[in-house]
Amino acid sequence: MISKALRCLGVFILGLQLAGCFAELGPVVSDSTPTPLAAIGSRIQPGDQLRVVVFGEEALSGLYDVSPAGTISMPLVGSIGAAGRTKSELEHALTRAYVNGKFLDQPKITIAVVSYRPFYILGEVTTPGQFPYKTGVDVLDAIATAGGFTYRASKSTVLIRHAGDGVWQQYSLAAPVPVAPGDIIRVPERYF
Repeated sequence: MISKALRCLGVFILGLQLAGCFAELGPVVSDSTPTPLAAIGSRIQPGDQLRVVVFGEEALSGLYDVSPAGTISMPLVGSIGAAGRTKSELEHALTRAYVNGKFLDQPKITIAVVSYRPFYILGEVTTPGQFPYKTGVDVLDAIATAGGFTYRASKSTVLIRHAGDGVWQQYSLAAPVPVAPGDIIRVPERYF
């Protein structure tokens, strides 16, 4: 009789711990299929660093950081909205800005992303924090970069909040899960 009551109390306390842990995260969506990286990371976002080349115009070419407001500040034309655009969309916007301002007749502009915004790892890893994004990184690579799992870590699932999303998505570690620039990865604690 007492052992049954203790088991019920243990299950109740475990339920409270789980509820308390996920309450601070916000909504969690379970998803076993990773979001395609192309859909997440193909658009320019604040924190990215761009190399802008205006052919024949060395004074206009250079490295530009996308500001927290999502703009880059270019010589002659000022601030141009960059966040949310693809590289080709931004190339066209810069071309229009230089032509409409009558600064250049037919500019040839190319843009390359030099460095992406970092990704973040929280929770049950040895060294949580901010890490530079590299192309092709998956969640297990990111966890290894953060020093690996702690002894309390769940090694079966992770939670990821993609840049611009307000919802945490749960992913199984049974298959590779790509990491996108700006992702926040949370390694939860295991309970059993």
